[in-house]
Amino acid sequence: MAQQRKKMNLSDLGGLVYSTGSMPQHEEEHVELAHAEQNLRVWLEKHHRGGKIACVVKGFVGSDETLEELAKFLKTKCGTGGSAKDGEIVIQGDHREKIVQLLLDKGYPTKKAGA
Repeated sequence: MAQQRKKMNLSDLGGLVYSTGSMPQHEEEHVELAHAEQNLRVWLEKHHRGGKIACVVKGFVGSDETLEELAKFLKTKCGTGGSAKDGEIVIQGDHREKIVQLLLDKGYPTKKAGA
């Protein structure tokens, strides 16, 4: 039987190198669609929210900064709280009609969806 030889140095490990420097970061490319090319849907949800109602705007394609700006605009106009992440904007309360009209005024094709 052949015995396995113990690895004694880095070249035995296949050229493994340890570095304390940082790895080069690759910026993620975000596709930014024009307002008229977006296909937004406004949903009314109550699921996983402790029984409270929230409007969820789904279908946004763009950068997180643009999503945050749009969420801030909607929260200000509706006078309520909310959040924006993962391409969705959550606005507390039932403001579907107002949100749809605000998005249409800004040039986003928008429809009410769901219950």
